[in-house]
Amino acid sequence: MSDYKTHDPYETFKKYSVQWEKQLNEMFYLWTNNPEFVRYTKMNSDANANFLEFFRKNQEFLANQLNIPTKTDLANVSKIAIQTEEKLDLLEEQIWNLSDSFTETNKEIESIVEVSREVIKVTKQLKSELTKTKRELLNTKNLNEELQEVKEELASLNGLKEELASVKSLMETTKSPNEEIKEAVLVGENDK
Repeated sequence: MSDYKTHDPYETFKKYSVQWEKQLNEMFYLWTNNPEFVRYTKMNSDANANFLEFFRKNQEFLANQLNIPTKTDLANVSKIAIQTEEKLDLLEEQIWNLSDSFTETNKEIESIVEVSREVIKVTKQLKSELTKTKRELLNTKNLNEELQEVKEELASLNGLKEELASVKSLMETTKSPNEEIKEAVLVGENDK
């Protein structure tokens, strides 16, 4: 239609702010480049620092007199609270580790108890077998003693047998007339 432009307030604001920024930068440059201004600024900042230190000391003195916590007291308390939280976290972690180690130890103890039960069972079996073995050993000793007695009796019987054999051979060599008659009778009866 036409070459008619609308008014944009943002463009105007931008144009004035850029000009204002340039002028402020030039003013700051001139002031900072001036040694008297720098000296004056330094003097003011030193005086301000001294005043703040004096004010801080008076404030701490007054707070101590009225028993009111100061900024440093609150900072110290917060620092101690943070340290306490860190220590509590460490303690909590150690407690969890101890709890884990206790559960592992309990499992190990349970396995040891199970093994000890088995050992006790085997020990009882061995004890009963030992008593059986002792009885059998006692029976074996008794049988051994009886066997020794039988051997002794057998040895004495063998001795008697040998004596009888020697007596018999002696008797055979020295036959009496009665025996000769008995043998003849026996031979005659056998012939019939």
